[in-house]
Amino acid sequence: MSGDAGLWCDRLVRGLAQHEFDLYALSRSRQQEDAGWVPLPEQVSRVRTAPLWTAEDDGIAYGRRARRRFTECYGELVGALCAGSDTASGDTSAHLADRFGNALYGLAELARDEGGLVGALRSDTAVRTLERACRAPGALRTAREARVPDLLTVTAHLERALRPLSLDWYGDDGLGAADLCHATAGGPAALPGLLARHFAEVPLLVTEYGVQLRSHYLALGPDAAAPAVRALLAAFHGRLATEIYRRAAILTPGNAHARRWQERCGADRTRIRTVHPGMDASPFAEVGESPDRADPDTLVWVGRVEPAKDLVSLLHAFAEVRREEPKARLRIVGAPTGPEGPTYLRHCRALAAQLFPDEAEGVHAVGDNPVSFEEIGGPDAPTLPDAYAAGAVVVLSSVVEGFPISLAEAMFCGRATVSTDVGAVVEVIGGTGLVVPPRNPRALAEACVALLHDPERRERLGAAARARALELFTVEQNIAAFHGIYLEIVSRCPVRRVVLDEAGAPLPFAAPAEAHVPVRWTGPTARVLARGVPGWAAGGPVRATPLAAPEGAR
Repeated sequence: MSGDAGLWCDRLVRGLAQHEFDLYALSRSRQQEDAGWVPLPEQVSRVRTAPLWTAEDDGIAYGRRARRRFTECYGELVGALCAGSDTASGDTSAHLADRFGNALYGLAELARDEGGLVGALRSDTAVRTLERACRAPGALRTAREARVPDLLTVTAHLERALRPLSLDWYGDDGLGAADLCHATAGGPAALPGLLARHFAEVPLLVTEYGVQLRSHYLALGPDAAAPAVRALLAAFHGRLATEIYRRAAILTPGNAHARRWQERCGADRTRIRTVHPGMDASPFAEVGESPDRADPDTLVWVGRVEPAKDLVSLLHAFAEVRREEPKARLRIVGAPTGPEGPTYLRHCRALAAQLFPDEAEGVHAVGDNPVSFEEIGGPDAPTLPDAYAAGAVVVLSSVVEGFPISLAEAMFCGRATVSTDVGAVVEVIGGTGLVVPPRNPRALAEACVALLHDPERRERLGAAARARALELFTVEQNIAAFHGIYLEIVSRCPVRRVVLDEAGAPLPFAAPAEAHVPVRWTGPTARVLARGVPGWAAGGPVRATPLAAPEGAR
């Protein structure tokens, strides 16, 4: 796993030394796998990996009965997708959810019995089955319009998404022996935990800091695929999210914005616990305790350069700021990401040059632009804390956000902030900064000018922001929250494995729920069938198994 999610998982595993972990990783690309491994702590017993980005044909040839079984299960699954997601009746919606779930588990059982699904999911049978579902009476109009290229695209996507069904992870020597499966993302990444629950009744905990269903909707826009492809894949990911949310023992969204998405997809709010991401505050301590380092006339933006960050609106807003504060400067610190990032950065540079011609005192002097584009590691921003320390006000101008990491970092640095009202921004800020509507340069400019004109207000807001961040967004609070959730789940999910005494006779109630509390127990030592002596019986740790997101885990 890479990025902020990878850091969170690493901190969680290292912080919960009283638990024993097995890591199951689904990698996203060859480059990610080639990046290598990080040193693992002692509480990690085993690591197993599988790629989502490639899968060779397993060479398994199904017999007649297995082919019929595949056609029935796959037909039910794609039939639930073609039936649409906006049904008028609540009973019909529940029926479709059950139909999708039963078909999904039917395919998983087929993979377990026959050895894999890769060849079957890529076969002409799969394409023809999807076509029949699209042409069936009552199918979505957009599904009925699917052409052969659309059917091939959807079939390929479903094969990739369903690859976890073919893994050999679900027996007593794998996830079936875990006390708890912790999926660190929704979507296909949560499938291993979902199947462990189905095959071995292992309770499932799902954490989502960025809702996978929302990410799919954003990635598959009108310019990315045909209408039929978008409709069918949206239905698949929506049905999968609903099934995951229905079966999870507890869901832990990272913010209220993600929580609302989960509730809208059918999650029971009584099983939802909001747990904010845990961030390391120590790199920002020196800056946060030295607010006088800031240039009182400088605005700072920090983040990934991409269209969703709406730097165009920020540049137009800064033009308004300059009319009120001629000495104001704007520092944009970040590197382009994604396929559109470099082009977008060039566009923003050209716009800045057009809006702010280089200023010079005379005809023979060299001009200076009030807007600078920099990257972390440069001479003026060698580290991330240095970037935040450079300005009196930190600005966030996004039109799309999940949990705004850069905003929380600015709060750790004790900086006053101006942000657009998107994603979890209001929840993170909590009254310690100014919030304006997105895509509104004038409102953004007015808020920035208000703070540039009032240093005392900046100081008050910055101090309040730092106190809030230290209370809510640290690694320590995150680890404490998950430790409590782990114990909550295992305390009410009894162990279903058979426990035998030394003579081989069953011991009823030999593994009660309270046995999972991590303390040393006395009395005769029991053994667990197919697993050996349980960790708690020897004073050892509770066993928890995090499952990696599509980005993978290291």
